[in-house]
Amino acid sequence: MSKGFIKLAILTTISLGVLSGCYYKDKEVQTEHDKVSRMSDGMSVANMKEERVTVQNSLEATISSLATQMMINKKLDTTKPVIVTSFVRLDQFKTTSEFGRVVGESLIDELSNRGFNLIEFRGQMAISINEKGEYFLSRKPHEIKKEVPSTYVVVGTYSRQQGRVILNARVIDNITGKVITSARSTYKHNLAHDCMMFGDCPPMRTIKIIKEK
Repeated sequence: MSKGFIKLAILTTISLGVLSGCYYKDKEVQTEHDKVSRMSDGMSVANMKEERVTVQNSLEATISSLATQMMINKKLDTTKPVIVTSFVRLDQFKTTSEFGRVVGESLIDELSNRGFNLIEFRGQMAISINEKGEYFLSRKPHEIKKEVPSTYVVVGTYSRQQGRVILNARVIDNITGKVITSARSTYKHNLAHDCMMFGDCPPMRTIKIIKEK
């Protein structure tokens, strides 16, 4: 074997090694670039969702956003009966307010208009009448039906923060407990104090008046 052939073989091996190293280096760089691109795309989607979907400046838009988010989930069978409950405080699942009741009542309208099969389970066994009006809805267990068909149940929580209220809603299969779909929205009211909205403002401070001695 000639010395020239040996030199050529060595140079070829070195060249292939360099090219192979560059290839793997380029592949590694491309992989990292793809990761960054996917992360960037994900952040863009998250920012757009926050700007256009989950953050609203009115309560009406917030409730509409929740209903729309729940509707677009393809796992949801909109023909199955649905019951909507009052939204409750995140830290106390057995405590609600007029705000929580308004959100629940408004969701009935929003979901009904989107084709959901809503069930009103608070109907009495009969219409009651007195001198002030006629009534069918009730929150007294002994006045309403004891059971309802197998249904989805809409539950929700709210959490008060500075200048905003975060609402989370989900549709649950009442048999399996499986979460069928969920939604989140933030109501930005920009109020320094939201006690008027929740009816828990502290009593007005009073000054005691006494007789001068």
